[in-house]
Amino acid sequence: MPQGGVLVEAQGLRRAFGDRTVLDDVSLTLRAGEVTGFVGANGAGKTTTIRLMLDLAHGEGHTLFLGRPLRSWRSPGKVVGAVLGGVAGHPKHRVRSHVRMVAAGCDASDRRVDEVLEQVGLAQATRLRLSQLSLGMAQRVGIAQALLGDPPVLILDEPANGLDPHAIRWLRDFLRAQAGEGRAVMVSSHLLGEMEQLADRVVVLSRGRVVASSPLAELLSRVGSQATVTVQTPNLPQLAELVREKGGELTPVGGPRAHITGLDRISVATLAAEGGVPLHWLSEEMPSLEDFYLSIAEEEFKIS
Repeated sequence: MPQGGVLVEAQGLRRAFGDRTVLDDVSLTLRAGEVTGFVGANGAGKTTTIRLMLDLAHGEGHTLFLGRPLRSWRSPGKVVGAVLGGVAGHPKHRVRSHVRMVAAGCDASDRRVDEVLEQVGLAQATRLRLSQLSLGMAQRVGIAQALLGDPPVLILDEPANGLDPHAIRWLRDFLRAQAGEGRAVMVSSHLLGEMEQLADRVVVLSRGRVVASSPLAELLSRVGSQATVTVQTPNLPQLAELVREKGGELTPVGGPRAHITGLDRISVATLAAEGGVPLHWLSEEMPSLEDFYLSIAEEEFKIS
């Protein structure tokens, strides 16, 4: 499958409970070789969208996997692997035995079981009981299950929830590697900062509606044409005049510090040097995915 080819296409997904619409005309695509971040506040409709895509819930619209509905594939596990939460198994079952039972359902061999357990770093933990697993290890078991059929599509719902920084770093590197092998990877999350380090493309969901869908860099560029430059100088009035002459804006934030917009840090440094204005501090902060989300969906963060 060529890089960038569309492997999954969801169109017009909609779900309502009585008069309450949970999803409203949600459409998205997943491409080979890319990690798609599916972001939104808790309750935005991310899990419902994923369940509709996987035919685990009823609603309107349709989703095609490699050009066909998932139900038309004889072995869906060889088309898409999904991680939707904790490991569903008896707490006394051992890791390898549990994954073998799952493998039987998708016609995967014992050899494949050992391969995926090695792949997710659990080769030395196969004898542990499910009740003995940490949250991070349980997440790895879930990923191993999703990989059993060697599917070209991986979908993970909030996989970083509750993980420590080490486990999150492993998860990020692992999913990037999966996309590097040509898989289409979809990761839902409300951790916007994590998506900036992981995703190639971002679909933003707000109250059941897609409010943005684009490459991450393009999305961030919509926050503002320039970063915010923070300066500290004993001569703010003179610097403010120089900044205004160049089309920027300087806003004092207390004492000798100020924020500058409309100019990047190199332009500000050059301007100060040429104008003889000493700078005791100069930094630049690029727009973030969180800035974007707050700018268009801040109502989700209000307390009702």
